[in-house]
This record gives sequence, structure tokens and C-alpha cells, in this order.
Amino acid sequence: MMQTRTVYVTLALVGAALSTAVAPVVAAPSAAPAAPAPSTACPTGWGSLAKSDTADTATTTPVRDVRTGRHDCYDRMVVELPGAGGGGSAGAVGYTVRYVDRLYQDGSGTHLPVAGGAVLEVRVAAPSYVPETGEPTYPARAGQPLPGVNPAGYRTFRDTRFAASFEGDTQLGLGLRAQLPFRVLQLHDRLVIDVAHSWTGAR
Repeated sequence: MMQTRTVYVTLALVGAALSTAVAPVVAAPSAAPAAPAPSTACPTGWGSLAKSDTADTATTTPVRDVRTGRHDCYDRMVVELPGAGGGGSAGAVGYTVRYVDRLYQDGSGTHLPVAGGAVLEVRVAAPSYVPETGEPTYPARAGQPLPGVNPAGYRTFRDTRFAASFEGDTQLGLGLRAQLPFRVLQLHDRLVIDVAHSWTGAR
């Protein structure tokens, strides 16, 4: 009788173990897939041809500063001319921006070396001195990098040079990684030059 009871107990335990082994495994609900990181749609179509606006847009308001900044799609140079906006009107300052093989200083014709795979010449129809006295308003020296501007870490900019302020125009050189698309914006009291990081619109 004891043996029979032992057999029953053993069978019961084996059955319980088997039922546990074959019990369906309930999977934890899967987490929703992570949303893709938002991508920046970089502008395209700027092109690399010369851009200018020289019709009746010279000013005697002098250049006060030049600064640069890094953005997702482009590197930016800003030429500051406080007071040249004429009360907020756009297009108050003339310019010519173009790629050149080499940068030559206005007036003297001296070649000014600019580092990089391409050189963008920026001419602003404004002096960098007080016209009445000749006193400099922007502390730059011919052939030297722009004061306070360091292109280290920029994706497109490689070098900057102050060329000259001659006969009411200010001439700058911008060394780039390569010849890339660019645009020019005339904003209140400033001129903006944006150079894209690539031709494809990729960041």
C-alpha cells in the first residue's frame, strides 16, 4: 500500500513539472520603435556663380566688424555696418562675391595668399574707415587674418584675410575647403555670406 501511494505521489510531481515546462511563455510587450532623429533639409540650388548688387547701393557708413558662425548646413560670415540699413530697408549695401583663383589687393595688385582649396572674394561697397578723417573703424591689417575670427573647427571655412579698404570699398578673402555653393543676404545693417557644407544638401 505504501508503494502504491509513493507511485501516485511521484506521478503527481512529474505531471506538475511537465505542465510547468510546457506552459506558454508570455512575451513582454515590445517597445515601440524609436522615432528617427529629425534631419535637417539643407537648402540647395545656391550655385557657385558670382553674386552682386551694385546699383546705387554704395554707402559711406563704415564696416565696424566681421564675424563668423557655424550652422547645420553652412558656415556664415557677417559684415556688420551699423546704421547702413536706412531705417530698416533691405538692400542698402552693395556687394560682389565671387570665386577667384588668387586674391589680389585692390590698388596695389599685391597677391595675398589665402589657405584652402578655393578662395571667395568678398567686396562690400562701404569703407572700413571714417570717410571724413580716414580713421579706421575696423581694426584689420592688409594681408592678415580677420581680427577675432578663428575658422578652426568649421566644416567649410579654412582661412580669412583682410585685403584692403580702397576708394570706398572693403575687400575680404575667405578661404574654403572647396568651391561650394553660396548665397548672399542683405539684411538690416549687415551683409551675410553663407557657404554650404556640400553640393548635395546633406548635413
